[in-house]
Amino acid sequence: MSNNYKEKFDQMKIAGGLAADTLDEIGKHVKSGVTTSSLDKICYEFIKDHGGFSAPLYYKGFPKSCCTSVNHVVCHGIPGDKYLKEGDIINIDVTCIVNEWHGDTSRMFFVGETSVKSKNLVSATYNSMMKGISIIKNGIHLGDIGDAIQTYVEAKGFSVVRDFCGHGIGKIFHQSPNVLHYGKKGEGIKLETGMTFTVEPMINEGVYSTKLLKDGWTAVTKDKSLSAQFEHTVGVTSNGFEIFTASKKNDQPSY
Repeated sequence: MSNNYKEKFDQMKIAGGLAADTLDEIGKHVKSGVTTSSLDKICYEFIKDHGGFSAPLYYKGFPKSCCTSVNHVVCHGIPGDKYLKEGDIINIDVTCIVNEWHGDTSRMFFVGETSVKSKNLVSATYNSMMKGISIIKNGIHLGDIGDAIQTYVEAKGFSVVRDFCGHGIGKIFHQSPNVLHYGKKGEGIKLETGMTFTVEPMINEGVYSTKLLKDGWTAVTKDKSLSAQFEHTVGVTSNGFEIFTASKKNDQPSY
């Protein structure tokens, strides 16, 4: 392990740790009757108070500090005056900048008691992300990750969104490579020790087609079926992987 590689990973663990802590904090406030804008305010203040900056805020014109994607919203939902209600599922996506380095993560939360189908979708999404991450090591192909996620998800009767993908990350928020969550073994570039990127599958209850709303950000399922997502920022080590955004508490939603 070179000093540059170790230093990069150490810095990304700091940024990723703050991002995970932010989701732990926001999660305490996810309940019926709360607005997504109030969750955004908590996100902004928590990151600022802990020495970081929210990467999404003003990024390419995005107006808020986190993304809040409820029910059939696939990703990039803009926090606003919408009240959460009993039975909703919500993805909250945060990215922190600390010392110029980025930590990007998202997690699903349940609002009160949710349906069995919601729980099954969320569970399958989390497991698919972890299955994709678990095979990461120097020398495998990006397509191996996509294949692991797609095979698992489709066996459960769900679909993998094609329109959005994971991405390289470091001092730059979004960079190469694109990390597809579907694909075939042996396709795509080979992973190399020191690479850092996100794995963030978006999984739909129905078909994988999405559409973009007029705000230019919010993506929803075309058939209005439920969608779920989890995301971690990871690094490739000489013999495996390291997750920079793991929660000190629990990444999985409580049932």
